[in-house]
Amino acid sequence: MDANQIRQKFLNFQVKKGHKIIQPAPLVLENDPTTLFTGSGMQPLLPYLLGKEHPEGTRLADSQPSMRLQDIEDVGDPRHTTVFEMLGNWSLGDYFKEEQIRNFFEFLTKEVGLDPAKIYVTCFIGNEEYDIPKDTEAAKIWQKVFSEAGIEAKIAEIGSAADGDRRGIKPGERIFFYDDHENWWSRGGGCETTPIGDPCGPDSEVFYDFGEELQDEAKYGLAHPASDGARFMEIGNQVFMQYRRNEDGTFSELAKKNVDFGGGLERIAAAAIGSFDVFKISLMKPIIDKLEEISGKKYDNNTDEMRVIADHIRGAYLLAAQGLTPSNKTQGYAMRRLIRRAILRALDLGISANFLAEIVPIVAENYKELPDSILTHRESALDVLLKEENVFRKTLNKGLKELNKMNKRILSGYDLFKLQDTYGFPLELSVEECYREGIELTKNYREEFEEALREQRERSQTASKGMFKGGLEDHGEQTVKYHTACHLLLAALQKLISPDIVQKGSNITADRVRFDFNLDHKMTPEEIAAVENQVNEWVEADLPVVFDEYEKAYARDTLRAHGQFWDKYPEILKVYTIGDFDNPISREVCGGPHVEHTGVLGHFKVKKEESSSAGVRRIKAILEEK
Repeated sequence: MDANQIRQKFLNFQVKKGHKIIQPAPLVLENDPTTLFTGSGMQPLLPYLLGKEHPEGTRLADSQPSMRLQDIEDVGDPRHTTVFEMLGNWSLGDYFKEEQIRNFFEFLTKEVGLDPAKIYVTCFIGNEEYDIPKDTEAAKIWQKVFSEAGIEAKIAEIGSAADGDRRGIKPGERIFFYDDHENWWSRGGGCETTPIGDPCGPDSEVFYDFGEELQDEAKYGLAHPASDGARFMEIGNQVFMQYRRNEDGTFSELAKKNVDFGGGLERIAAAAIGSFDVFKISLMKPIIDKLEEISGKKYDNNTDEMRVIADHIRGAYLLAAQGLTPSNKTQGYAMRRLIRRAILRALDLGISANFLAEIVPIVAENYKELPDSILTHRESALDVLLKEENVFRKTLNKGLKELNKMNKRILSGYDLFKLQDTYGFPLELSVEECYREGIELTKNYREEFEEALREQRERSQTASKGMFKGGLEDHGEQTVKYHTACHLLLAALQKLISPDIVQKGSNITADRVRFDFNLDHKMTPEEIAAVENQVNEWVEADLPVVFDEYEKAYARDTLRAHGQFWDKYPEILKVYTIGDFDNPISREVCGGPHVEHTGVLGHFKVKKEESSSAGVRRIKAILEEK
C-alpha cells in the first residue's frame, strides 16, 4: 500500500465514522503572523478547538500538508523531513477517548494492515503539583483494545524519557506512562508553560516497533517508545483536550471536551512497508531512483545527500504550486534556501548541470491527488523552480571564476572562506575544484576556514554591540519584540522629526525599551503622539520583517541600509528589512533577533521623553496588549 492509498483510505475511513472531510489549508496561512508555514494539521483549526462552532459540524477530518523548517538541519537521518503530511481527525465536543483510541487502532490494523504486536502506546503520568491525575482512563481503554486483539498489554511507570533510557522495557509491557514533557499537549508545552485560558490536556502517542536490532544501546540507552533510537517511531498522537488553564494558574475540566488527532502520513507509510526509513516510501523513492540514475551513485552510499534533495525539492514544489516564489522575504527566503541547499547537495553527488527539470515532474506526479484548492499554481511551479536554479547556478559560476582568479600557488582556508562568505561558493565545492585544477591547499586549510568563520562571528558581535550599546537583556520573546519596536521607533523619528536622527544607544529588556537619539530640542506632545501613532500604524499593517547577509559595500551603497559603524563592520553583514523590500519602512544593519511580522508586537506606548545628555534625547516606551 503506497502513501496516496493510505491517505485515501484514511479519509474514507473517517467518512465511515461520521466525519466531514474539510479542505486542507495552504502552507502559507493568511492573517497568521505567528509562523511562516502551516506546521501541523490542527493549526488552521485552533479557533474551533478554542470554542468557535465549525460550519461542518463536530466531526472533522483532513490530510494537511505541513512544513517545519526548524527541522532543516536534521534532514539526512531516516525520519526527519521539513515537509510532511498530517492525517487528522477532530471531535469538537462529540466523542472522546474510547471511540478515538478504538478508531485509530482499527485504522492501523484493519485498513493499513499493520501488525498489532508491533504497536506500542504512551499515556500521561499526571502532575501532582497542578492536581492533574494520571490518565488511567486512556491506559485501560488501550488494555481492552490490545486484549481484544489477543495481545498482553502490561503498563509501565516510566516518568521521564531519561528514566526510560535507563530502565528499558520489561516483558509484556506495551503501555507506558510518561511526564508532561512527553504526554501533555498545550500551545506552550508542559503543564507549567501552558498559556492562561488555553485548552490543553493529556495525549496518547502511538509508536511502531521496527525491531530490536535497530536499537543502539551504547548511543541512546535501553529501548523504550520515547527513546531517540531508530527502533521506535511515533506514527500518531491523540490529544485529549479536557482542561483549561485558569487565571490563577490552576487547571479546570472543560464542559465540552475535544479530540485532536494527528498521524504522519510518511511515517505510517514507512510502517506499512516495514522500513524505518521514510525516504523509501512511494512519495520519496521515485525521487531517489532518479537521483541514482542522474548521478550514477547509489542511495545506500549517499543517503544524506539524496535525502536532503528529495525532502527539499518536495517542499519547494509544494510552495511553488501554491503560488509562492523565491525571494529574500520571509516565506520566499525559506523557499530559496530549500532550493539552494538541494542544488548544493546535488553538487556533492557530482551533478553539476541543471537537474530540477528531471526531478520536479516526479514530485508533481506524486502529489497529483492533493486538491487544486491549495495547489493553485501547478502549471507554473516547474518554471519558478527552474528560474531559481538558473540564478543560483550563475552565483556558483561567479564563485568558480573568483577561484580561478586566485593565482596563488597555495590557497589557505582564509581564501576559501572568502569565496563562501562573499560569493556563496561552498567550502567542499572549492576543495573539489582545487583538486580538479591542481591548485594546492595549505595543510591546515580546514582549521583556517573555521578560524576565519569564528573571527567573522566575533566581528559581527562587536558590530552589534556597537549599534546597541548595552545590548539585549536576553533573547526571550518579549525582548525580541522590543528590539523590533526599536527599529520602528527610529524609522518614525527619522520620518516625522528629522532624517538626520541616528541612534545614540539603547537598552532593551523584556519590560521596556530605552532609546537614545540625537535631537537639539525637547519633543512636543504633538511630536510624541505623531511618532507613537506612526509606529502603531506600522504594527497594525503587520509588515514582514526579513533579513539577509550582504557585502558591506552593497548594503551601504545600494541597499542604503542604516548603520553607524561602517568602519567596524565585517565585510559580510546582516541587514534587517521591515516592510516592502523595494520600498522599506526600515532597513538597518543589525545582528538580530527580531519577530517575523510587526503585527505580533502589541500597542506601542511612549511613557517618557527626556534629556539623556547634551544634544541627546531619550525615549522610554512599552508594548501593551491590544
